[in-house]
Amino acid sequence: MSRGSSQGGPGVPTLGAMALYAAYGVNLDPHRMAERAPASPMHGTGWLRGWRMTFAGEELGFGGPLPTVVEDPSAEVFVAVYDVIELDEKRLDMWEDVEIGFWRKVRVRVDTMDGQVLAWLYCLDAYEGGLPQAEQVFAIADAAAAAGAPDDYVNWLRALLTT
Repeated sequence: MSRGSSQGGPGVPTLGAMALYAAYGVNLDPHRMAERAPASPMHGTGWLRGWRMTFAGEELGFGGPLPTVVEDPSAEVFVAVYDVIELDEKRLDMWEDVEIGFWRKVRVRVDTMDGQVLAWLYCLDAYEGGLPQAEQVFAIADAAAAAGAPDDYVNWLRALLTT
């Protein structure tokens, strides 16, 4: 993953290096990301091919399993891609409790309308399985709709609790 530099002019603070972040959970929602990473705009949307969204970590004590992605050659996950500056990346790390050690950052290739881009995402290092909280699943579905996910993907997310 290469990082570019965002340069400020004379007397303008530098925002820092930028990297692409692929959001697949509630961070799909551009409004939520504007709160969590205010200097990091949405770059676009795309598909993480060869991965599937699932839930894991029920044993970790977070009140139920959390959304994550796992490799699966026959699946794909809708993602929102954000240009994230270093300061906002640190803010996201705090939101995701990266320092606890359950989450790891994984570099992935995302298929966008402009071609393939390299990005990073958070992946939970825990056992897959368990029934997620309904509020969490609906929040992810709403976030996907806000990011412009196709209706069939949003409907698939909402149906996760009935399957």
